Amino acid sequence: MNLDSNPNTRWAAIFVDELAANGLEAVCIAPGSRSTPLTLAFAAQPDIQIYCHLDERSAGFFALGLALATRRPIALVCTSGTAAANFHPAIIEAYYSHVPLLVLTADRPAELRGSGANQTIDQIKMYGDHVRWSVEMPTPQPDAPDVVLRHLRTLAARAYATADGLVKGPVHLNFPFRKPLEPGTLVSGPTFEDHTNKYTQPFTRIERGSVMVDIGQVASVGAAIKDNPRGLIVCGPECPAGDFPAAVVTLAKCSGYPILADALSNLRHGPHDGENHVIGGFHLWLSAIRDAHGKPDIILRFGAVPTSSSLAAYLESTVETPGTLNIHIREDGEWADDLHLTREMIQANPTTFCMALAESLELDRSELDMGWLDQWRAAERSGWERINAAIDETAFFDGTAVRQVLMALNSKHALFAGNSMPVRHIDTFDRPDVRSIQIYGNRGASGIDGNVSTALGLATSGAYDHVVAVLGDITFYHDMNGLLAVKQFGLQNITFVVINNDGGSIFHRLPIATTLADDPLFTDLFLTPHGLKFKYAAAMYGLTYRAVADETSLTGALHEALESAGGPMLIEVETNSAADYRHMRAVAAIVATEFQKLPKLLP
Repeated sequence: MNLDSNPNTRWAAIFVDELAANGLEAVCIAPGSRSTPLTLAFAAQPDIQIYCHLDERSAGFFALGLALATRRPIALVCTSGTAAANFHPAIIEAYYSHVPLLVLTADRPAELRGSGANQTIDQIKMYGDHVRWSVEMPTPQPDAPDVVLRHLRTLAARAYATADGLVKGPVHLNFPFRKPLEPGTLVSGPTFEDHTNKYTQPFTRIERGSVMVDIGQVASVGAAIKDNPRGLIVCGPECPAGDFPAAVVTLAKCSGYPILADALSNLRHGPHDGENHVIGGFHLWLSAIRDAHGKPDIILRFGAVPTSSSLAAYLESTVETPGTLNIHIREDGEWADDLHLTREMIQANPTTFCMALAESLELDRSELDMGWLDQWRAAERSGWERINAAIDETAFFDGTAVRQVLMALNSKHALFAGNSMPVRHIDTFDRPDVRSIQIYGNRGASGIDGNVSTALGLATSGAYDHVVAVLGDITFYHDMNGLLAVKQFGLQNITFVVINNDGGSIFHRLPIATTLADDPLFTDLFLTPHGLKFKYAAAMYGLTYRAVADETSLTGALHEALESAGGPMLIEVETNSAADYRHMRAVAAIVATEFQKLPKLLP
């Protein structure tokens, strides 16, 4: 294919060549005519994997899942018009959850904009403030001088570096193309081959270092820790991977502080915590011990806003304690404190900061007052005993199903937590252990759209032997057409556990349930029961289907999916939203009652 035979295809080829040189490995393309030059440019790159999607919204979230798993930028390509608008939900999620995407939209040239031309909308900065950078690309020129072609390469390198920068996120590049869009008659000017022969390496390489730790800040925080044995480390979603889990546990060991870890922090699972510094499952008992346990003098926060409302209430209660020092450590400096409790924001690499702070403490562990940590450990131990006993005494409900899924996973698996109730149940019932399980979720904007496709992107990455996605029925319904990727890409390592309680069960937990008690409007406008079963959706897209309604059958289906190479599977768990709410309240009441019987933990 001669990409030099058209200024559009040559233009796109040079840009994509520079993306490849800078490290781009995958692109999700939604087919269209105006994007032909970009599509052909990617097709000419042997080192870039192409994933073709029929639906732009699903493509966007699929790319998001790939980027979550690989921690590298993924490109998106679409034609002009509303096709580009359908990328927007995934772009919003990527922006708020700091996931790198390169969004390449094709557009009509300037003379067709605002003219009534077909499939032409205003695409300049169409994603507003939901991208890290937005660029209106220059219109291809037949006789473009070499400086213009170098400009294309520079833009590609800058786009890649911005998406993967200190503050990661989506970047939008809008490409106006005039017809003809396909390779045709050879035009004059420097050729693509001439240009690539000059640059066998990236023309522009942009490198980023870490935000270094300030020794003075470390000394200040270290002195505060030495003076205050009662402290907490709180880890929310978006905590760094790599060496961070081991580093923050080292800090916990040196300080005697427990780590309250959100399920999506990925601190609850792995070999980094052999001494039970990581506390989980606190959602049901944290409020019960708030008064008895005392308040922390220092709170060290990492990551984004945690999921648990009980943890939020506990943290907010510390405002009542004068002098409580709330410190947030985050390398990119992004604000993530909806309660506005932060007294100090330290912009530094969290892993390096934890190691430097641990080293600065220079404490003999035998000299640490372990009473505070031991009481938290005892509370967690009692909490899990009571939670498990309460679940065993309660009829099968959503929480039982989530607990069974969590128990079935091993270190080669990843879990995707669907929004609404699944992520909350997972945060509540996920017990820390040594299995290296990674848990993902779309908690940037917390929408129910695109959850199916995000999980499929995770599975396609090849990072895990199997990905299990726990989704609610409305969430699954919302992105069913994303299941086409299972067929298209031959995915065998994906299981969807769909908790079908026939509607929006989360509304039982919101004040509107009391306001509209016994009013048909509550059912019709909030719960929105749909009466759907998903057996035929599974058949359409080639997934094995299992319907379960009890613990035994769910365990069997999970074993088939995970241990017996059952291929792509949809496990539909039939529950009842009202019963789930009652059972969850019953479990919470049992746990709270038992905690009230415990002696006061601290004087």
